Amino acid sequence: MRIDLHTHSTASDGTDTPAELVRNAAAAGLDVVALTDHDTTRGHAEAAVALPEGLTLVTGAELSCRLDGVSLHLLAYLFDPHEPELLRERELVRDDRVPRAQAMVAKLQELGVPIDWDRVARIAGEGSVGRPHIASALVELGVVPTVSDAFTPEWIADGGRAHVVKHELDPFTAVRLVKAAGGVAVFAHPMAAQRGRTVSEKVIAELATAGLDGIEVDHMDHDAPARERLRVLAADLGLLATGSSDYHGSRKTCRLGDYTTDPEIYGEITRRATGAFPVPGTGGSPRR
Repeated sequence: MRIDLHTHSTASDGTDTPAELVRNAAAAGLDVVALTDHDTTRGHAEAAVALPEGLTLVTGAELSCRLDGVSLHLLAYLFDPHEPELLRERELVRDDRVPRAQAMVAKLQELGVPIDWDRVARIAGEGSVGRPHIASALVELGVVPTVSDAFTPEWIADGGRAHVVKHELDPFTAVRLVKAAGGVAVFAHPMAAQRGRTVSEKVIAELATAGLDGIEVDHMDHDAPARERLRVLAADLGLLATGSSDYHGSRKTCRLGDYTTDPEIYGEITRRATGAFPVPGTGGSPRR
């Protein structure tokens, strides 16, 4: 089995629609794909309807969190999307995205960048607007050569000249809410240092004590030493070790299935989840 547990669609900051994403996942030879858009479950229904036969959909979301000034992301799998407290927090995060992005555009304008809100809104479309959309606008304008080059202190990285903090969950609260909604909580790319500051291993251990289920080990932003250290840490803390592409369509260079999760780990995730069940494909689009 080939299992990719971290992808994004146009419901947040990916470039594939949810239907295109599941068709592309089947074409890439995946057996299981998780749709984990930022702070939203809006793409799940479209993905489920289009799901090709032979492909299983894991519903999820990537929750925006912050601890002591450090931004971190929590992958939440198979939770009840209607659980009131978690739904309320996701809506707070989502509703803060537009004013935060507008404030970042204003900062960029103050820095002399000829960017405007209409351009960013066009790029975001119906998705949850975020920094990748602003980064894409900077690429269009020739300010930076790639989306990744926008995520630097010079521009929109955490603490960067045009960065603006948004509403984000405390990660301990996020773990509690995900578990209360019957979901499984996995810390996304915990050692992706090029994205900005990362939390200590002590914090990861404290999150494990608080109910964290796993950590994302195999990820494009982890080099070999980081992956090895995380694998040892997961074993020491009794955490599940996952792998995934963090696919964003054409917005990033990673491809579906670049990194995958062991079938035994996937099986444990599904055994722990009580809020929702994986969705088996029934032939929304045939595998080619």
